[in-house]
Amino acid sequence: MTQAEIKLCSLLLQEHFGEIVEKIGTYLIRTGTQPLRMIVNDTGLLLDQVKKALCVLIQHNLVTYQLQKRGFVEYEAQCKRILRILRYPRYIYTAKTLYNDTGELIVEELLLNGKMTMSAVVRKVADRLTETMEDGKTMDYADVSNTFVRLADTHFVQRCPLVPEPPESPDAPPPPAPTLVINEKDMYVVPRLNLVGKGKRRRSCDEEDNGEHKAKKQKQDGESSEPPPDDGIYWQVNIDRFHQHFRDQGIVSAVANRMDQTSSEIVRTMLRMSEVTTSSGAPYTQPLSSNEIFRSLPAGYNIVKQVLDQYLTLLADDPLEFVGKSGDSGGGMYTVSILCGHLPAPAFPGPFGSRCARIFRLLLRKKHLEQKQVEDFAMIPAKEAKDMLYKMLSENFVSLQEIPKTPDHAPSRTFYLYTVNVPSSARMLLHRCYKSVANLMERRQYETKENKRLLEKSQRVEAILASMQATGAEDAQLQEIEEMITAPERQQLETLKRNVNKMDASENQVDETIFVLESFIESTVRRP
Repeated sequence: MTQAEIKLCSLLLQEHFGEIVEKIGTYLIRTGTQPLRMIVNDTGLLLDQVKKALCVLIQHNLVTYQLQKRGFVEYEAQCKRILRILRYPRYIYTAKTLYNDTGELIVEELLLNGKMTMSAVVRKVADRLTETMEDGKTMDYADVSNTFVRLADTHFVQRCPLVPEPPESPDAPPPPAPTLVINEKDMYVVPRLNLVGKGKRRRSCDEEDNGEHKAKKQKQDGESSEPPPDDGIYWQVNIDRFHQHFRDQGIVSAVANRMDQTSSEIVRTMLRMSEVTTSSGAPYTQPLSSNEIFRSLPAGYNIVKQVLDQYLTLLADDPLEFVGKSGDSGGGMYTVSILCGHLPAPAFPGPFGSRCARIFRLLLRKKHLEQKQVEDFAMIPAKEAKDMLYKMLSENFVSLQEIPKTPDHAPSRTFYLYTVNVPSSARMLLHRCYKSVANLMERRQYETKENKRLLEKSQRVEAILASMQATGAEDAQLQEIEEMITAPERQQLETLKRNVNKMDASENQVDETIFVLESFIESTVRRP
């Protein structure tokens, strides 16, 4: 865990959970596994504060606990999981793309709350969707439930581990910490719920004062005191499944750039057929026959079986090995390589210029080259090539390997070969990406803090305008309220909003690069 990662984790915890949770999370990241007593002593916080903060972190899967042999419980921060908070907007946007607004809100609620029951998610999402609809229209619970089932069927949401049944003997003392278990067969099984109802809108103050409404509210509260039918069955977002989807999209895009659109559609079909049956860490998808692939192609895609076989053969023979052939039954058995080794190598940073990028790609292709060979192949003057190579060498993007002709390592009798250690370069770029995101977050927080008073004034004015519009105020009154913010202040707000939006977009773009680099590094570690 580098300092850049620790700093980014600290910023993410502070932004999403506050100072107390951030303090405890950062302490666990820096010190490793610790018992409750040590956390209280070293952080200087109250015992109740530490317990509540740990509950929040455990609820969101950011901290795990383990019962030690001596009988006490130790807590450990999950740094990689904390860094995934940066990717929450991408998870939510993907759910919106695949399952519309309902899927978006389901994933958003689960990410905001960590773990929730299906019935609670359905009611909350239905209420939120009803709020956005026109008067007289409501969202049915059944529609939200159907979307939830589709998310579970495609493994985008999964069940949380449960506390096992207590022992039959009542005299046995309970353990200091429960051991949560889950049967893999039940991870995506949705309980049968008969959720009948529609989303509700928020009541106005006048309606709240109405006695009849109060009676109805009390009646509803009395009914809701009973536990829901799925009480104890909690759900969470399956982050690995989203990463699998991102990786599949990257593979399809790489095939489209390498081959053509038809090849990418064939690979997309193969990935879609095996998206549920293939685990996120598997090097290949499950073998699929040519006949199965042909039957699963999109309905409007006019391609004959013979042409499909030619495309599959072409993909299998490609040096990048997007597709592999594993047998001849069923017209040929094919798999998709998902180790991400064929994803683009770490992109060369812009500050060094296009010529350095040319040298970097040349070394990736040729593996080892002398300085003179670099000059000739890259068609760059000797002095410039030398400066660029030394600049990249000083930044550890390239390395220098000495191959002596004689045992004395005399410079005149030694070959000096430049090469690229791709995993090392990827790790260094990943470190820089973490540092960049942390800088962006700090800058965004600084900009917001500097303009805090102006933002609060703008929010007050907007609240006044909203209340006056609801009561039917005249245009002259509304204009008078709007003029409370002067022209320079309005311009300053627009500049702030534009800058914050740019920084938010930059964070998301850097996170996409982080995902590619992490996938590349993990694939090189898993590759035999």
